[in-house]
Amino acid sequence: MSIKSIYKNVAKSYGVSVAEVKRDMQAAIKQAYQKPDKSEAERAMQKSLPCSGKIPTPEEFILFAAQEAREKL
Repeated sequence: MSIKSIYKNVAKSYGVSVAEVKRDMQAAIKQAYQKPDKSEAERAMQKSLPCSGKIPTPEEFILFAAQEAREKL
């Protein structure tokens, strides 16, 4: 499944646009990364997630989550 199809499926499920899905995902990721009272487990997970900047994009997050899921199966 491509990232594009993931966005489309989520958007369709919630009756919103793909742009809204991306925007809301980025806002949630940003909030998690800027949370001041993170646990050590949260900090470790965030450090292990490869990204091009300080905060991952939704695409980077999806790819990381998919890889983690594959490894656990």
